[in-house]
Amino acid sequence: MTATDHTTVTAGPAPDLAAYDVVLVNSSAGKDSQACLDVVVEHARAADALGRVVVVHADLGDAEWDGVAELAAEHAAHYGLRFELARRAAADAHTTETILERVAARGMWPDAARRWCTSDHKRGPIRKIMTALVAELRDSGTVVDRPVRVCNVMGLRAAESTARARRIPYAPNQAASNGRRQVDDWYPIHHYTVADVWQRIAAAGTRPHRAYSEGMSRLSCRFCVLSSRADLLCSARLNPDLAARYAAVEAAVGHSFRADLSMADIIAEARHGSAQLSLLDLPATA
Repeated sequence: MTATDHTTVTAGPAPDLAAYDVVLVNSSAGKDSQACLDVVVEHARAADALGRVVVVHADLGDAEWDGVAELAAEHAAHYGLRFELARRAAADAHTTETILERVAARGMWPDAARRWCTSDHKRGPIRKIMTALVAELRDSGTVVDRPVRVCNVMGLRAAESTARARRIPYAPNQAASNGRRQVDDWYPIHHYTVADVWQRIAAAGTRPHRAYSEGMSRLSCRFCVLSSRADLLCSARLNPDLAARYAAVEAAVGHSFRADLSMADIIAEARHGSAQLSLLDLPATA
């Protein structure tokens, strides 16, 4: 049951994008990001603020689906928008640390209460991009005697979870704000249903990732600890090599991928399901 099965969610107030110096749209290249970006572009055009919109993607390396970073860039290019990649640097500062490497080093997986994967590999690197954009405006003299105003946009929907349903669609972000910038968060499609999302994408004409047509309901990490069982099994069938690497790390650290579901069990169940499906392809006998 989703957070809004019995609740009608209405659209919250939309900000005046002309009042912001930067409109930073976080894009995973997934369906919600696609729909969200199209909504932002509509509002930005109406406010004559399209030139202030920047799309940023947190590159998670092999944790995410093939071609995701390129697809996020394609979505930005569809509207003629600036595109930035954010990455978490490894200890040597010259390479990117992957989530799987971090699990191996920490000896445990993230979970709903300890989502360091989001804070360290997405939010943290994206805030560095935010810092760089703010510095550009201040160094150029565009903004001098006040904090840079940033609208931080994400495609979060109330229907995804109870926690997301509780979020205020447009509110100040004190944690991301400081003396140099004033940040507000905006969730333009907080009230959208899945049907609304796909309708918006169809009208926009942007390309969805192939993972959806192959059975996935969401385009997060290929193996996200918050994913549904069905998505994890589907991903294990589509990404057997990466699933095996996750299982090897799971065995090495001695900590289950999820409290209720190990990666070893996911792989076994996916194989069993694949075997059953293959039987359906056998020719009928007399």
